[in-house]
Amino acid sequence: MLSIDPKSIPVPQFHAYLLGAIGPRPIAFASTVDENGNPNLAPFSFFNVFSANPPVLIFSPARAGRTNTTKDTYNNVKKVPEVVINVVNYEIVHQMSLASSPYPAGTDEFIKAGFTKIASETIKPFRVAESPVQFECKVNQVIELGTEGGAGNLIICEVTRLHIHENVLDEQGKIDQHKIDLVSRMGGNWYCRADKNSMFEIEKPITTCGIGWDELPADILNSKILTKNNLGQLAGIEKLPTETDVNEYKLMELSEIFVSLENNQSELEIQLHKRAKELLKVNKLTEAWLTLLAFNN
Repeated sequence: MLSIDPKSIPVPQFHAYLLGAIGPRPIAFASTVDENGNPNLAPFSFFNVFSANPPVLIFSPARAGRTNTTKDTYNNVKKVPEVVINVVNYEIVHQMSLASSPYPAGTDEFIKAGFTKIASETIKPFRVAESPVQFECKVNQVIELGTEGGAGNLIICEVTRLHIHENVLDEQGKIDQHKIDLVSRMGGNWYCRADKNSMFEIEKPITTCGIGWDELPADILNSKILTKNNLGQLAGIEKLPTETDVNEYKLMELSEIFVSLENNQSELEIQLHKRAKELLKVNKLTEAWLTLLAFNN
């Protein structure tokens, strides 16, 4: 394994490792104004949500690695502590990228990138009409993390108004993760699109507790077919199926495989583990357990 002391290599090289390893990163498309009311629009991928009550978002426009200059966004919020954080989806990703060009201070990126300004309701900066979700925010605090090139500046923002395009909502009024079609930053020139091919669901154990890794039967724990990720999925079940359920499933769903391999127990175990692995891929946790437990029943 490659081990690196951050101080032993140039900042741009370490920066590249950070961006390559930590992702996908959501994008804060930040709209600010200077003291004269001139608009600025720029994207930042050092960004996330950190609190719901109060609703707080944080993003970081870092000092330029080569010139040690600060971003217009940083300069603006120091003078006018307000910002709109616009969410970026696939429909506007190329326009967003264009807005990140190093235009001179005072340039209106709304015009350069072809975006439509909408007046905010609680703050001075404009919203991006084309963005599916827009957060009006007051800046509570700016924390400078250093004075050298590459140092971040944490802009801590409290949401004062939220705007959501209705076309990204589902029937329950929640944001539909397929409809919103979000994009995020990776390393280099790479982005990631959160579409149906890249998204998957894992039920969060908010009120439930899985049996845990330490409760897995030895033959499953030592499987040559199941990965550690598979084992983690299996360990998330709250309780194991009953012997009656296992025997019924074995009779109804597994009889053919048991008959065909009744004289080859080692191959039977392999095939059952392979079948369970396929079931886990489609989140059929109970069926996977019924398949695995059938081997010893």
